[in-house]
Amino acid sequence: MLAPMAGVTDRPFRQLCKRLGAGMAVSEMISSNSLLYGSKKTLRRANHDGEIEPRSVQIAGSDPAMMAEAAKHNADNGAQIVDINMGCPAKKVCNVMAGSALLQDEDLVTRILDAVVNAVDIPVTLKIRTGWEPENRNGVTIARIAEQAGIQALAVHGRTRACAYRGDAEYETIAAIKQAVNIPIIANGDITTPEKAKQVLEQTGVDALMIGRAAQGRPWIFNTINHYLTTGHHLDEPEISEISAIMLDHLERLYEFYGEYIGVRMARKHISWYSKGQTAGGIFRQAVNRVDSVEQQLALTREFFEQLQEASHRASQSSNIEAAA
Repeated sequence: MLAPMAGVTDRPFRQLCKRLGAGMAVSEMISSNSLLYGSKKTLRRANHDGEIEPRSVQIAGSDPAMMAEAAKHNADNGAQIVDINMGCPAKKVCNVMAGSALLQDEDLVTRILDAVVNAVDIPVTLKIRTGWEPENRNGVTIARIAEQAGIQALAVHGRTRACAYRGDAEYETIAAIKQAVNIPIIANGDITTPEKAKQVLEQTGVDALMIGRAAQGRPWIFNTINHYLTTGHHLDEPEISEISAIMLDHLERLYEFYGEYIGVRMARKHISWYSKGQTAGGIFRQAVNRVDSVEQQLALTREFFEQLQEASHRASQSSNIEAAA
C-alpha cells in the first residue's frame, strides 16, 4: 500500500502508484474541522474523480463529534474507506492534540474510534505509531482498543511519536500487535527494498506492507516488491527512458490537476526525487527549481533526461565493443 503523506499523496501520485502495483493508496490527511470542507486545498485532497478503487480518505482531529462528522461527510462524498490518522508526528498536528499525540490519551482514542465507526457504514481503518515515546510503547493497548471499536485494519509505523523519522524502524512492537489482535495489521517504516519487504513480513507476520518515503521518485517500487515476493527474483531497475516516461506523464497529470502555478511548484519535489542519484542531478535541480512555467520546467526536465539516455547509450555501446574485443 502507499502510505498517506501530506503534500505528496495527491490524486495524481495515488493513481500512478496504483498503476505501478500499489494495492491501495490513502489520501493526504484532511482536517476534521468542518470550516475547511469548502476550501480548495481540502476539496483537492478529497478529489477521487476517476480514481482506481478503493477510495480511502484519511481524516485527522481530536474531537470525537467533529471526527464523526468528517467521516460522514467524506463517506457521503465518495469515500469507500475512512482512515483515521493517529500516526503523524508533525508538531503542528501534535500541538493541537491530533495525529500521534492522541496515543498518550487512551480514553480519547476510544471515544474517537467509537464515534467514527458508529457514524458511517463503510470500513474504518486506523494508522498509529508504536507509542508516544520509547518509554511508553502502548501500540498493543491501542490495537486492542481499535479492534474492540470495530476498526477493520490497523497500519503501524515502526517508530514512536518522539522518534519522528530518526533511527531505524523497530518491528518488535508491530509483531506483538499482530499477535495481540485478529484484525489485519499493516507494517510501515523503512521498507525500501524487496529484501526488506520480505524480512519485515517474516519478522512481524503482518498481513500487508505500507510504503511511504521509499516511493518518492520510485513509484515502481510496488511492482518491484510484488514481483520479488511472488517469484523470488528481482525485476531489473527501469531504464532511464522508462523513468523519463513515467515522470513526464506524472508531471502532465500534476499540471492538469493543479493548474500551472501550483502544478509547477508541486512538480519540483517530484522532479528532485526522480533525479536523485543521477549524474549532474544537483546542477539540474538548481536550474529547474528556478523556472516558473510548465513550458520551461518540461523543457529542462526533458533535456536533462535525454542527456542521461545518451550517456547511458554511449556507455552501453562502449561495453559491447569491449566485450566483443
